[in-house]
Amino acid sequence: MKPTTFGTSATLILQVMTALAIWLPASAGEPDAKAASERERWNVRLDETIGRLTGEIAKTPGNFDLYSRRGDALFFRGKFTEAVADYEKMVELQPDVETSHWRKGIAYFYAKRYKEAARQFENYHSFDNVDRENGIWRYLSQTKALGRDKAREGLLKYEKDDREPFPDVYRLFAGGLTADELLKKIRAAELTPRDRDQRLFYAELYVGLNEFVEGRLESAEKHLDHAAKNEWGAQAGSGPGWMWHVARVHRDLLAAEREAKPAK
Repeated sequence: MKPTTFGTSATLILQVMTALAIWLPASAGEPDAKAASERERWNVRLDETIGRLTGEIAKTPGNFDLYSRRGDALFFRGKFTEAVADYEKMVELQPDVETSHWRKGIAYFYAKRYKEAARQFENYHSFDNVDRENGIWRYLSQTKALGRDKAREGLLKYEKDDREPFPDVYRLFAGGLTADELLKKIRAAELTPRDRDQRLFYAELYVGLNEFVEGRLESAEKHLDHAAKNEWGAQAGSGPGWMWHVARVHRDLLAAEREAKPAK
């Protein structure tokens, strides 16, 4: 899922993110005390966008772009079942996007349809067999569906190196690197501040997701919070900006679940 390709969907993602004014650097650095109000602002904006797009779809029900944009808005709102339905409608309207539709795979994952998610990422591998980020999502999906040992056995094989930090993230999932080693390596590398922030965003995101599938929810929330507060991620457009929303949405879900638990 490279930031420059993303199958055939980069333009569509850019449209919906522009409409939502995704580039909000201030939101990445707000104190934790403002997290609830930040979530509410996102929810209000997304509800407005979903309502508007629903009205447009009613007028032109065969419009592929509208389903793509509403699917993204629904996902960002945490309405994963509804997002899946819109992404599946996209494939119905334009079957040639099926293989490259990584967003549908991620929506399956969050809708807890893990086997279908894994299958979608397998399909994407036939479209792009260099992109380890896709293999990471397949691993996460298979871990939830089959357990870690089976998922490690089934890790997709890559003959060419992908962009950093994905080769090291892959080694983390294979058991050859710890999360602390991964993050320390990035912080110690000779990089520009922007490149370091970019690598740390992806590392914190996927360390957090790995902690989630391993059942370590407190640690998962911490790492996803770091990713959601990463200024590079918050300001990114297209695919990386979409992944920033994954960090934000997942962190907020974990926080809401934690807050809903009765005090001991």
